[in-house]
Amino acid sequence: MEDNPLQGQEGRVSVYRVTDLIGTSMQSWEHAASVAIKAASGTLRDIRVAEVVAQDIHVAEDGGITYRTKLRISFKYEARE
Repeated sequence: MEDNPLQGQEGRVSVYRVTDLIGTSMQSWEHAASVAIKAASGTLRDIRVAEVVAQDIHVAEDGGITYRTKLRISFKYEARE
């Protein structure tokens, strides 16, 4: 008998992976977050939650600013069969 703690619970149990992303924008922190999520959604499926972890501004030598937003996102983990 194979010991599988999830046997028979496939419809009730989910596993999510969490990873950090940093989006950048010349417009705003909100736009930087949107850029990161849109880029991630191109390769990740079932993104469920995006939590803002940190925000900062990079100041260039010429005075230009770049908004940076660090996000922690979670997406549904799908095991390989």
